[in-house]
Amino acid sequence: MDKRIIPLALGALGIGTTEFVIMGLLPDVAASLHISIPQAGHLISAYALGVVVGAPVLIAYAAKFPPKKILAFLMMAFILFNALSALVSDYYTMLVVRFLSGLPHGAFFGVGTVVATRLAKPGKQAQSIAMMFTGLTLANLAMVPFVTWLGHQLSWRYAFGVVAVLGVLTLIGLKFLLPYMDSLRTTTLKDELEFFRSAKAWHIIAITGIGFGGLFAWFSYITPLMTHVSLFRTDSIAYIMVLAGAGMVVGNFLGGIMADRMRPALAAAILLGAMILALILVFFFSGYQSVSLVLTFVCGALSMAVGTPVNIIMLRSAKNSEMMASAFMQAAFNVGNSLGALFGGLPLELGLSYNYPSLVGAGLAGIGLLLCLSFIRKYKPVI
Repeated sequence: MDKRIIPLALGALGIGTTEFVIMGLLPDVAASLHISIPQAGHLISAYALGVVVGAPVLIAYAAKFPPKKILAFLMMAFILFNALSALVSDYYTMLVVRFLSGLPHGAFFGVGTVVATRLAKPGKQAQSIAMMFTGLTLANLAMVPFVTWLGHQLSWRYAFGVVAVLGVLTLIGLKFLLPYMDSLRTTTLKDELEFFRSAKAWHIIAITGIGFGGLFAWFSYITPLMTHVSLFRTDSIAYIMVLAGAGMVVGNFLGGIMADRMRPALAAAILLGAMILALILVFFFSGYQSVSLVLTFVCGALSMAVGTPVNIIMLRSAKNSEMMASAFMQAAFNVGNSLGALFGGLPLELGLSYNYPSLVGAGLAGIGLLLCLSFIRKYKPVI
């Protein structure tokens, strides 16, 4: 790996960890803050909403500054709010702090994606971006299971403490490894936002936000699903998260291969269809431990696989607005995160079993598939 990409990958590792670790610690957080598990799920939604707000707003303001300075500022905010997440003791303060923790997320990836392409050798831009997102993959494969285990053994607060330390390491890496660059803005903000006045842009965002909501309806409540329906012991959750992370690693490669070998929109439609099927199977067969484990791997793989084709659709569509497009896609993914956690929790509020969020997820993924098919029909000659 190019050492200049290391701080970007470290940042992705920290961001991925703070986004997903709370899902493995949801019962612990709920018990500590004296709230229900569905209420604790609102903390996931709060973080996601922070990403949605922060990604376009911070990119719009910060793009005029050198990227090294922007990334350092974003990481300082990341450290501060994750450290506060480890310290707060009441639900409403935690809700606000998780919202604030999400603000730097999308902007970091938006700037980082363009920086990675600028640092790459000719013809190696995609590989350079993949190196940065290796941190996100490793978060799900190793760091999330580790801090989940740590949170179960000691306290969920230690998980956010570890995330803050990862932020400090990223800040050090940015200072010493990332070279200085001039501002990345090559057009005016007005020109960058012009694409987002089109129906096509919001069609892509809707596919992403609603389709990924299906995945997050399942993943947000994976811990109670596994302990109450599949009847795994609580100390097994860290290993189950490793399995989900391993699926995400495989899915990352699968999505890239499919997007290279067919039209990205078609690849996204196929993967969304597979997600619907997998989530329905989760609903019916999570009572069988071996099947539940297989489905955890499969759903993890599909979660990452869909991401690559939809990102390519957006980047190909948003010429001269790549940084803003990348930020909006991070916002869209986290709309899905928020919708999934919110709607997935509704059947639980009604007293239904923990396998019902996956059924809600299948419905959201189904809407995403319909939107994707309509996109293919409308823009078939282009993408």
